Amino acid sequence: MDSTIEVQGKQLKLSNLEKVLYPAVGFTKQQVIDYYVRIAPAMLPHLAGRALTRKRYPNGVDAEFFYEKNAPQHRPDWVKTVPIWSEGNRRMVHYILADDLPTLVWLANLAAIELHPSLALAKDISCPTMMVFDLDPGPPANIVQCCRVGMWLREIFEHFDLQSFPKTSGSKGLQIYVPLNTPTKYESTKTFARALAQLLEQEHPDLVVSDMKKKMRTGKVFVDWSQNDEHKTTVAVYSLRARERPTASTPVSWEEVERALKKKDASLLVFEAPQVVSRVDKIGDLFAPVPKLKQRLPDLKQVVTPAVAEAQPTISIAAQAEQKPKRARRNAVKKAAKQLPARRAKRRV
Repeated sequence: MDSTIEVQGKQLKLSNLEKVLYPAVGFTKQQVIDYYVRIAPAMLPHLAGRALTRKRYPNGVDAEFFYEKNAPQHRPDWVKTVPIWSEGNRRMVHYILADDLPTLVWLANLAAIELHPSLALAKDISCPTMMVFDLDPGPPANIVQCCRVGMWLREIFEHFDLQSFPKTSGSKGLQIYVPLNTPTKYESTKTFARALAQLLEQEHPDLVVSDMKKKMRTGKVFVDWSQNDEHKTTVAVYSLRARERPTASTPVSWEEVERALKKKDASLLVFEAPQVVSRVDKIGDLFAPVPKLKQRLPDLKQVVTPAVAEAQPTISIAAQAEQKPKRARRNAVKKAAKQLPARRAKRRV
């Protein structure tokens, strides 16, 4: 079944609307498009101006998929693109900018189920507007354990007067965003994120791991600091995920994180497409401050008190290393990790 529709003055041809993209529950392409139309008012501000990587599932979530960075040659002339130099490919890649509803609908019709934007705006691709921590549980750990780690991270951010915003990954884990929207570089955000991940690993070795090796993650939460990189993307807030059911990456409140942790109930943080739309209708966009809230990573040498520096030398030394060459920064972080006291700092959960 095909149809031609008009969206905000743009003509779009929609195809194969009856095709089932989520076989386990019979969720069709038409329902995927409908979801993105309904969630667009909340979602578009988080995509606007950002180079977008798409994860396309033309034959459904159980079939083969592919990542797409370059804009297709056969696209409507009103679809905006931005050229960004790719060092790996040694050429310009023309990324799509999903700045409006017609583009979002067009992408959904291409079965671009998952949308992964850059952490930086395309106009200044080397300046991230946010820092992100992707908390990935290794079975049998689940999102409940991620909530515990998330609360520890939140406490550290509060020490530095930084607001943070949690969202589900829509898959297994939890993601914590720290809006910046001030001049910075990935070197700074990545150094800071890695230092905090290693600090938590040292304080809570029974639950936290900062190493990417999968064999080390069993029963633990991997604090993925490496997402803070110009060449990586994180799934967009409100994006559907290619899971068995049409779950979406959903903003949650810290109170909801605490409740799921207290009740040890992972199901409290699983939201499917209809629920996500209903949540936004009821409580609005919990991520609304993220694209505009201005915060600065602290000059840790100045704000960390001697007592905190002693308890958290990873942070202190990482700060001193921020202006050093890359190898010096790595050595500083390793040195800091070794200096951490064997006794784990007591923190409220």
